[in-house]
Amino acid sequence: MNAKPWQLQILDKSLKKKEKLRLLERGLEVQPGTTSLDLGCAQGMLSYFLYRKGGDWVHTDQDFANLLAARGLVPKNLVRTGTGLLPFRDRVFDFVVCLDYLEHLDDDDLCLAEIDRILKDRGRLILVTPHTGRFYLLHKLRPALGMKLEFYGHKREGYGLGKIEAMLRRHGLRVTRRLTYSKFFSEFFELVINAAYVRILARRNRSDLRDGRIKPSDASEFEAQRRTFRLYSLIYPFVWLVAQLDRLLFFMKGYSLMVWAEKTPDRPRRSF
Repeated sequence: MNAKPWQLQILDKSLKKKEKLRLLERGLEVQPGTTSLDLGCAQGMLSYFLYRKGGDWVHTDQDFANLLAARGLVPKNLVRTGTGLLPFRDRVFDFVVCLDYLEHLDDDDLCLAEIDRILKDRGRLILVTPHTGRFYLLHKLRPALGMKLEFYGHKREGYGLGKIEAMLRRHGLRVTRRLTYSKFFSEFFELVINAAYVRILARRNRSDLRDGRIKPSDASEFEAQRRTFRLYSLIYPFVWLVAQLDRLLFFMKGYSLMVWAEKTPDRPRRSF
């Protein structure tokens, strides 16, 4: 039996999550003593690698079930948050990492205001969201497959770069770097796998969770799909090989957006 935690077994066979992790590993530098916030940690799949970067991390999520799952990968500083104000003092964090969280919130603008509030001057943010635009074919294919936004736990399809930059700028966060990833072939396989899980494999409706029900949410759900996961593991090398065709699509933007931003110092904070 594989002794690796179930979350990391899923990560090993996820094209999109592995690419996200690769970009984070390359672009995230944490100095000793850095105080960092992992905002929206879900089941801890990527939190494990953030924690191993060093420094002092706090990992948060709205769902207690997610925090219970994440506890197997990150041993401390797990905090449950609500959907509004964050339970932290002003200017306490050097770094905030917000991975695929903003699109799950009713009030995404408030979230960015709170990130601004808790960041120190010159504090940094890494933000990942779904990327949208006029020519994103797979966004139009999802409804045809019966994949509603609620299955993902999303309140909106995603964001364009211009919209994200404007929102961040409004809260005194200056974008210093941006990129997209997960092009057509990677995103297509992700969509097919998500649709298969929702329509065929899911044992119960978990749309009550913030991050929806497109994958197992705990160890018991993963174990229930162990045989299916083994079968998928056998064909994963083929999936990975076909997904490399994304390299030929150098002229296209990806379906996920990652931006780095820095807090502008000496600026009065907005009040609500």
